[in-house]
Amino acid sequence: MRMVFGLVLLVGIALAGGAVYLAKDRIAEYQVANARAQEALSQIVPTVPVFVAEQPLRYGQKLQREDVRIVNWPENAIPEGAFIDEAVLFPENSDELRVVLRPIEKDEAIMLMKVTEPGEDTGLTSRLERGKRAFTIKVDVSSGVSGFLRPGDRVDIYWTGRVSMDRNNRAGDFTKLIEPGVKLIAIDQSAGGAVNEATIAQTVTVAISPQQVAALAQAQSTGKLSLSLVGTDDDTLASAVEVNQRSLLGLREEEVAAEAEAEKVCTIRTRRGAEVVAIPIPCTN
Repeated sequence: MRMVFGLVLLVGIALAGGAVYLAKDRIAEYQVANARAQEALSQIVPTVPVFVAEQPLRYGQKLQREDVRIVNWPENAIPEGAFIDEAVLFPENSDELRVVLRPIEKDEAIMLMKVTEPGEDTGLTSRLERGKRAFTIKVDVSSGVSGFLRPGDRVDIYWTGRVSMDRNNRAGDFTKLIEPGVKLIAIDQSAGGAVNEATIAQTVTVAISPQQVAALAQAQSTGKLSLSLVGTDDDTLASAVEVNQRSLLGLREEEVAAEAEAEKVCTIRTRRGAEVVAIPIPCTN
Protein backbone atom coordinates (compact mmCIF):
# COMPACT_ATOMS: atom_id res chain seq x y z
CA MET A 1 0.00 0.00 0.00
CA ARG A 2 2.84 2.32 0.89
CA MET A 3 4.53 1.54 -2.41
CA VAL A 4 1.39 2.44 -4.34
CA PHE A 5 1.08 5.70 -2.42
CA GLY A 6 4.71 6.53 -3.10
CA LEU A 7 4.31 5.77 -6.81
CA VAL A 8 1.22 7.99 -7.03
CA LEU A 9 3.12 10.76 -5.27
CA LEU A 10 6.02 10.54 -7.69
CA VAL A 11 3.65 10.59 -10.68
CA GLY A 12 1.87 13.64 -9.27
CA ILE A 13 5.14 15.48 -8.74
CA ALA A 14 6.21 14.68 -12.32
CA LEU A 15 2.93 15.91 -13.74
CA ALA A 16 3.11 19.10 -11.69
CA GLY A 17 6.65 19.74 -12.87
CA GLY A 18 5.62 19.22 -16.49
CA ALA A 19 2.69 21.57 -16.10
CA VAL A 20 4.96 24.25 -14.64
CA TYR A 21 7.45 23.83 -17.50
CA LEU A 22 4.71 24.10 -20.14
CA ALA A 23 3.20 27.14 -18.43
CA LYS A 24 6.62 28.82 -18.37
CA ASP A 25 7.05 28.28 -22.13
CA ARG A 26 3.56 29.65 -22.83
CA ILE A 27 4.23 32.74 -20.75
CA ALA A 28 7.53 33.33 -22.58
CA GLU A 29 5.82 33.02 -25.98
CA TYR A 30 3.11 35.43 -24.89
CA GLN A 31 5.67 37.96 -23.72
CA VAL A 32 7.53 37.77 -27.09
CA ALA A 33 4.28 38.17 -29.05
CA ASN A 34 3.22 41.09 -26.87
CA ALA A 35 6.58 42.80 -27.39
CA ARG A 36 6.28 42.40 -31.16
CA ALA A 37 2.76 43.82 -31.13
CA GLN A 38 3.89 46.83 -29.14
CA GLU A 39 6.77 47.42 -31.56
CA ALA A 40 4.39 47.20 -34.55
CA LEU A 41 2.03 49.69 -32.93
CA SER A 42 4.87 52.12 -32.34
CA GLN A 43 5.71 52.07 -36.09
CA ILE A 44 2.20 52.86 -37.30
CA VAL A 45 2.12 56.27 -39.08
CA PRO A 46 -0.93 58.50 -38.53
CA THR A 47 -2.97 58.79 -41.73
CA VAL A 48 -5.49 61.21 -43.19
CA PRO A 49 -8.17 60.39 -45.81
CA VAL A 50 -7.22 61.92 -49.19
CA PHE A 51 -9.15 61.90 -52.47
CA VAL A 52 -7.35 60.16 -55.36
CA ALA A 53 -8.30 59.35 -58.95
CA GLU A 54 -10.26 56.12 -59.37
CA GLN A 55 -9.18 56.01 -63.05
CA PRO A 56 -6.99 58.08 -65.41
CA LEU A 57 -8.46 61.55 -65.93
CA ARG A 58 -7.78 63.57 -69.10
CA TYR A 59 -7.61 67.30 -69.74
CA GLY A 60 -11.02 68.96 -70.02
CA GLN A 61 -12.91 66.12 -68.31
CA LYS A 62 -15.52 67.07 -65.72
CA LEU A 63 -14.71 65.63 -62.30
CA GLN A 64 -17.55 63.42 -61.03
CA ARG A 65 -17.89 61.76 -57.62
CA GLU A 66 -17.44 58.32 -59.20
CA ASP A 67 -14.09 59.43 -60.63
CA VAL A 68 -12.48 59.64 -57.18
CA ARG A 69 -12.08 57.53 -54.06
CA ILE A 70 -10.65 57.97 -50.57
CA VAL A 71 -7.36 56.41 -49.43
CA ASN A 72 -5.49 56.76 -46.14
CA TRP A 73 -2.44 58.93 -46.80
CA PRO A 74 0.47 59.39 -44.35
CA GLU A 75 -0.21 62.58 -42.43
CA ASN A 76 3.34 63.89 -42.89
CA ALA A 77 3.41 63.27 -46.66
CA ILE A 78 0.16 64.77 -47.96
CA PRO A 79 0.77 66.61 -51.29
CA GLU A 80 0.24 70.36 -51.16
CA GLY A 81 -3.21 71.27 -52.43
CA ALA A 82 -4.67 67.75 -51.98
CA PHE A 83 -8.38 67.50 -51.12
CA ILE A 84 -9.23 65.89 -47.77
CA ASP A 85 -12.78 67.23 -47.43
CA GLU A 86 -15.52 66.08 -49.80
CA ALA A 87 -17.51 69.28 -49.19
CA VAL A 88 -14.58 71.27 -50.61
CA LEU A 89 -14.00 69.04 -53.64
CA PHE A 90 -17.73 68.77 -54.40
CA PRO A 91 -19.51 71.78 -52.84
CA GLU A 92 -22.88 70.98 -51.35
CA ASN A 93 -26.08 72.46 -52.79
CA SER A 94 -24.32 73.10 -56.11
CA ASP A 95 -24.36 71.32 -59.47
CA GLU A 96 -21.19 73.07 -60.65
CA LEU A 97 -18.33 70.62 -61.23
CA ARG A 98 -14.59 71.06 -61.40
CA VAL A 99 -12.77 70.41 -64.68
CA VAL A 100 -9.42 68.66 -65.05
CA LEU A 101 -6.64 71.04 -66.12
CA ARG A 102 -3.80 68.50 -66.34
CA PRO A 103 -3.81 64.72 -66.91
CA ILE A 104 -4.17 62.78 -63.64
CA GLU A 105 -3.11 59.14 -63.39
CA LYS A 106 -4.96 56.41 -61.48
CA ASP A 107 -4.36 56.56 -57.68
CA GLU A 108 -2.81 60.05 -58.03
CA ALA A 109 -3.98 62.60 -55.48
CA ILE A 110 -6.48 65.18 -56.73
CA MET A 111 -4.75 68.53 -56.22
CA LEU A 112 -6.02 72.09 -56.48
CA MET A 113 -3.49 72.98 -59.19
CA LYS A 114 -4.78 70.22 -61.48
CA VAL A 115 -8.48 71.09 -61.44
CA THR A 116 -10.47 74.28 -61.88
CA GLU A 117 -12.76 75.94 -59.40
CA PRO A 118 -16.34 74.61 -59.49
CA GLY A 119 -18.01 75.81 -62.69
CA GLU A 120 -14.85 77.38 -64.14
CA ASP A 121 -13.84 76.52 -67.71
CA THR A 122 -10.43 75.37 -68.95
CA GLY A 123 -9.71 78.30 -71.29
CA LEU A 124 -6.25 79.78 -71.64
CA THR A 125 -7.18 82.58 -69.26
CA SER A 126 -7.05 80.07 -66.41
CA ARG A 127 -3.47 79.10 -67.37
CA LEU A 128 -2.07 82.64 -67.57
CA GLU A 129 -0.16 83.92 -64.55
CA ARG A 130 -0.53 87.48 -63.31
CA GLY A 131 1.09 89.95 -65.75
CA LYS A 132 1.39 87.39 -68.56
CA ARG A 133 -0.19 87.45 -72.02
CA ALA A 134 -0.83 84.70 -74.57
CA PHE A 135 1.03 85.06 -77.88
CA THR A 136 0.92 82.64 -80.83
CA ILE A 137 3.97 81.73 -82.90
CA LYS A 138 3.81 80.04 -86.31
CA VAL A 139 5.99 76.92 -86.54
CA ASP A 140 6.67 74.04 -88.91
CA VAL A 141 8.40 70.67 -88.69
CA SER A 142 11.87 72.24 -88.39
CA SER A 143 11.17 75.29 -86.23
CA GLY A 144 8.73 73.34 -84.00
CA VAL A 145 11.21 70.66 -82.80
CA SER A 146 9.69 67.95 -85.03
CA GLY A 147 6.40 67.87 -83.12
CA PHE A 148 7.85 66.96 -79.72
CA LEU A 149 6.58 70.11 -77.98
CA ARG A 150 3.96 69.77 -75.24
CA PRO A 151 2.00 72.34 -73.21
CA GLY A 152 4.02 73.11 -70.11
CA ASP A 153 7.41 72.77 -71.88
CA ARG A 154 9.91 75.63 -71.93
CA VAL A 155 11.68 76.77 -75.11
CA ASP A 156 14.35 79.22 -76.23
CA ILE A 157 13.23 81.43 -79.14
CA TYR A 158 15.72 82.37 -81.90
CA TRP A 159 15.27 84.97 -84.63
CA THR A 160 16.87 84.65 -88.08
CA GLY A 161 16.83 87.44 -90.67
CA ARG A 162 18.94 89.73 -92.85
CA VAL A 163 20.58 92.77 -91.31
CA SER A 164 23.18 95.33 -92.34
CA MET A 165 26.64 93.97 -91.52
CA ASP A 166 28.89 97.05 -92.05
CA ARG A 167 28.98 100.77 -92.78
CA ASN A 168 28.49 100.14 -96.49
CA ASN A 169 25.05 98.61 -95.77
CA ARG A 170 26.09 95.17 -97.00
CA ALA A 171 23.41 92.75 -95.76
CA GLY A 172 23.98 89.28 -94.27
CA ASP A 173 22.02 86.54 -92.52
CA PHE A 174 21.98 86.80 -88.75
CA THR A 175 20.60 84.55 -85.96
CA LYS A 176 20.12 85.67 -82.36
CA LEU A 177 18.55 84.28 -79.19
CA ILE A 178 15.83 86.79 -78.30
CA GLU A 179 13.73 85.06 -75.60
CA PRO A 180 15.13 82.26 -73.37
CA GLY A 181 13.06 79.85 -71.26
CA VAL A 182 9.57 80.79 -72.50
CA LYS A 183 6.70 78.58 -71.26
CA LEU A 184 4.32 76.94 -73.76
CA ILE A 185 0.65 76.91 -72.72
CA ALA A 186 -0.96 75.46 -75.87
CA ILE A 187 -0.09 73.55 -79.05
CA ASP A 188 -2.41 74.39 -81.96
CA GLN A 189 -5.89 74.31 -80.35
CA SER A 190 -4.95 72.02 -77.45
CA ALA A 191 -3.86 73.13 -73.98
CA GLY A 192 -3.71 69.56 -72.61
CA GLY A 193 -0.40 67.78 -72.12
CA ALA A 194 -1.60 64.22 -72.75
CA VAL A 195 -0.19 63.52 -76.21
CA ASN A 196 1.02 59.96 -76.88
CA GLU A 197 2.93 60.59 -80.10
CA ALA A 198 4.67 63.42 -81.92
CA THR A 199 2.35 65.65 -83.93
CA ILE A 200 3.48 68.41 -86.29
CA ALA A 201 2.02 71.64 -84.95
CA GLN A 202 1.30 74.74 -87.01
CA THR A 203 1.18 77.14 -84.07
CA VAL A 204 2.32 77.26 -80.45
CA THR A 205 1.07 79.67 -77.79
CA VAL A 206 3.42 81.07 -75.16
CA ALA A 207 2.86 83.01 -71.93
CA ILE A 208 4.97 86.18 -71.92
CA SER A 209 4.94 89.79 -70.74
CA PRO A 210 3.48 92.61 -72.88
CA GLN A 211 7.01 93.85 -73.69
CA GLN A 212 7.95 90.37 -74.92
CA VAL A 213 4.77 90.27 -77.01
CA ALA A 214 5.87 93.43 -78.84
CA ALA A 215 9.38 92.04 -79.36
CA LEU A 216 8.16 88.71 -80.74
CA ALA A 217 5.56 90.39 -82.97
CA GLN A 218 8.29 92.55 -84.49
CA ALA A 219 10.64 89.58 -84.84
CA GLN A 220 7.99 87.39 -86.47
CA SER A 221 7.14 90.05 -89.03
CA THR A 222 10.77 90.75 -90.01
CA GLY A 223 12.29 87.26 -89.98
CA LYS A 224 11.83 83.62 -88.99
CA LEU A 225 11.39 82.33 -85.43
CA SER A 226 12.78 78.94 -84.37
CA LEU A 227 12.22 77.10 -81.09
CA SER A 228 14.72 75.08 -79.07
CA LEU A 229 13.35 72.74 -76.39
CA VAL A 230 14.72 73.21 -72.84
CA GLY A 231 15.17 70.15 -70.60
CA THR A 232 12.74 69.54 -67.74
CA ASP A 233 15.40 69.76 -65.00
CA ASP A 234 17.48 72.45 -66.72
CA ASP A 235 17.41 75.54 -64.50
CA THR A 236 20.10 77.45 -66.41
CA LEU A 237 19.30 80.59 -68.37
CA ALA A 238 20.86 80.89 -71.82
CA SER A 239 23.10 83.92 -72.23
CA ALA A 240 23.37 86.19 -75.27
CA VAL A 241 23.81 84.11 -78.43
CA GLU A 242 24.52 85.73 -81.80
CA VAL A 243 25.73 84.06 -85.00
CA ASN A 244 26.22 85.51 -88.49
CA GLN A 245 27.68 84.10 -91.69
CA ARG A 246 31.22 85.33 -91.03
CA SER A 247 31.38 84.01 -87.44
CA LEU A 248 29.83 80.71 -88.58
CA LEU A 249 32.52 80.23 -91.26
CA GLY A 250 35.33 81.70 -89.14
CA LEU A 251 35.99 84.65 -91.49
CA ARG A 252 37.46 87.93 -90.23
CA GLU A 253 35.94 91.25 -91.03
CA GLU A 254 37.93 93.09 -93.70
CA GLU A 255 39.26 96.36 -92.41
CA VAL A 256 39.16 98.99 -95.08
CA ALA A 257 41.41 101.90 -94.21
CA ALA A 258 39.96 105.15 -95.40
CA GLU A 259 42.63 106.99 -97.27
CA ALA A 260 42.29 110.69 -96.93
CA GLU A 261 42.83 112.37 -100.22
CA ALA A 262 45.72 114.83 -100.01
CA GLU A 263 44.68 118.38 -100.60
CA LYS A 264 45.88 119.57 -103.99
CA VAL A 265 47.97 122.73 -103.94
CA CYS A 266 48.69 124.85 -107.05
CA THR A 267 51.69 127.25 -107.21
CA ILE A 268 53.30 129.72 -109.56
CA ARG A 269 57.03 130.32 -109.59
CA THR A 270 58.44 133.82 -109.68
CA ARG A 271 62.12 134.84 -109.91
CA ARG A 272 63.21 137.51 -107.52
CA GLY A 273 66.71 138.35 -108.51
CA ALA A 274 68.72 135.16 -108.13
CA GLU A 275 65.97 133.49 -106.04
CA VAL A 276 62.98 131.50 -107.36
CA VAL A 277 59.89 131.78 -105.13
CA ALA A 278 56.84 129.42 -105.33
CA ILE A 279 53.64 131.37 -104.67
CA PRO A 280 50.44 129.29 -103.96
CA ILE A 281 47.42 130.22 -106.08
CA PRO A 282 43.86 128.79 -106.33
CA CYS A 283 43.60 125.69 -108.49
CA THR A 284 41.38 126.33 -111.49
CA ASN A 285 40.94 122.64 -112.49
